Amino acid sequence: MAIIKPFRFLPGIKRKDLNPDFADHTWFRNLFSDEEAEQICAAWSDELAKNAAVNNAGKEETRDELRKSQIMFLKPGSATDWIYERLSQACIQTNTNRYKFEITGFQTELQLANYSGGGFFDWHMDFGAGDISNRKLSITVQLSDSDDYEGGDLQFMINQHIVNAPREKGTAIIFPSFALHRVTPVTKGSRKSIVGWIAGPPYR
Repeated sequence: MAIIKPFRFLPGIKRKDLNPDFADHTWFRNLFSDEEAEQICAAWSDELAKNAAVNNAGKEETRDELRKSQIMFLKPGSATDWIYERLSQACIQTNTNRYKFEITGFQTELQLANYSGGGFFDWHMDFGAGDISNRKLSITVQLSDSDDYEGGDLQFMINQHIVNAPREKGTAIIFPSFALHRVTPVTKGSRKSIVGWIAGPPYR
């Protein structure tokens, strides 16, 4: 068995080893135009949609008390490659400027999510055990016009303060997957969004 030596206090961390540009979340307004957002929404299919699940100790399960929404997957291909490319570039830029994580690519296919009829996602992190342990960055793209629904705010918990993310159509919000966040209940209308994750090796 390996012997772990006691840790010593470091004499001081050099500024080059710090990250002064870290942000709790960041966003790109108008990353997708109104027409492009509507084009993506048009890909929604009730036949392909399913109830969203959550990760519990490395296993996916449906928990209505935590999450109520429907999702379908946007498979890579000629019809969707432009979406993946646009989000890839936004994530690379964000990671370079803000986080400097070691990242390798999308963790899964992008999800098209629909919140309606009281749909919500309570406080949670996108990072955890098992299949989601390699998530580094989370992505949400607002596809619905903010006037088309009530509620449905993407919110972050930052030092016990709740902060709302931008709601403008076509805006992409990018944040560390360990950030605590939620989507408040949609009380009227329907909110569609893209959800995705960028993965990488374990933190070290």
